Amino acid sequence: MNEIAAPAPAKVNEEAPSPRPDPAPSEFLAYHGGPFFELQGHLKLLRQNALRVESRAALFVALAWGVPFLLGLPRSFSVEHGKGAYLTDFGVWAKFFIGIGAFVLAEYHVEKGLKATLSQLTRASVIAPTSIPVAAAIVASALRQRDSRGAELACLTMAVFATTLSYLNFHTVEVSSWAVEHSLDGNRVTLAGWWSICFSLPLFVFLFLRGAWRHLVWARMLRKLAKLDLRLIATHPDGKGGLAFLGEYPNAYAIFVFGMSCAIAAAAAKYSHHDDLSMTTLSMVMSGWLAIVISFFAYPLSAFTVPLLRLKEQGLSLLGAQATQYYRSAERKAVGRNVFSDPTPEPDTELSDPGKLYEATRKLSTFLVNRAAVVPVAAAALIPFAVVGASKLPYKDVLSVLKKLLLL
Repeated sequence: MNEIAAPAPAKVNEEAPSPRPDPAPSEFLAYHGGPFFELQGHLKLLRQNALRVESRAALFVALAWGVPFLLGLPRSFSVEHGKGAYLTDFGVWAKFFIGIGAFVLAEYHVEKGLKATLSQLTRASVIAPTSIPVAAAIVASALRQRDSRGAELACLTMAVFATTLSYLNFHTVEVSSWAVEHSLDGNRVTLAGWWSICFSLPLFVFLFLRGAWRHLVWARMLRKLAKLDLRLIATHPDGKGGLAFLGEYPNAYAIFVFGMSCAIAAAAAKYSHHDDLSMTTLSMVMSGWLAIVISFFAYPLSAFTVPLLRLKEQGLSLLGAQATQYYRSAERKAVGRNVFSDPTPEPDTELSDPGKLYEATRKLSTFLVNRAAVVPVAAAALIPFAVVGASKLPYKDVLSVLKKLLLL
């Protein structure tokens, strides 16, 4: 067993939140548990066996986007302020409509994708039987972290901090908009602006941070599982020792990434109103954001590079030695002796030709992240920026950049 010792069963039973001593490795549900989940359960917005993401997404969007719209009537329909009008504010659409809706809708897909990934880890018997109790203890620890009240309180605190910054920014703007009325005597926040400060923006930031925290819990859990005794096979047809399915889990976050990307792209669109957007700038922004997104998911998967490297090195060493014996024996049978020989007799053992196994091991990839596995989540990250770019630049040039980044 590598680096992690199994805790005593009695100790695990005392610390586990459920009456069962050890949850199965496939029982990690990313969006269950925690104060916010319990609150939504008390409000009958979801059930233990049904997240009801469609109805909750509609409700949250109605509260975050629809209420400011209603509070701003009849001026909400007005375009007299240009980009300061409610219906023409890209940031409002990106954060309060698309972003919040995407974060809630993503819950179902994330839970389904992560559960399927862990189920495959168990079904394929990748974890050695002797390490199953330790794996269960790791999952139990991750569940306690997932349900942490302190973590959600920290997310809420940061959301309030973001709200405070937004409030202070409202008092520095020099033009009127749907959220603030500018005058020589000072700025006055509108009812719609107050609602966005007190509810819409905190909800957007909280949902994002809560999702990011729970992914971090998942990431730490995967990195711990990577240190257990794993039954990997260098010649597995997936070319990744039997772990290629792990590299596909980021796609479960495609909707979540799309929601965040829309918010950042909206900020980029706001910036482009003040400065000319060039193709070079757009390419740099898209490349940088894609690198951040891929790193977000590469962190937990990188832990499996160590066992895969060890598997490859040991496999090549073992098969290389067997290949030497096999081909020296074949050489003696063909020409009567070895071209390079010594006085020590060598037995003619009946070995199988390891050539194909050696070649498959040599081609073994030690990185689980690759272009083909993450195209959906990469597209979700880049498409909002491509839309912004296409509104300012020739769409053919923007499409060309998008294709290049997706084909890296």
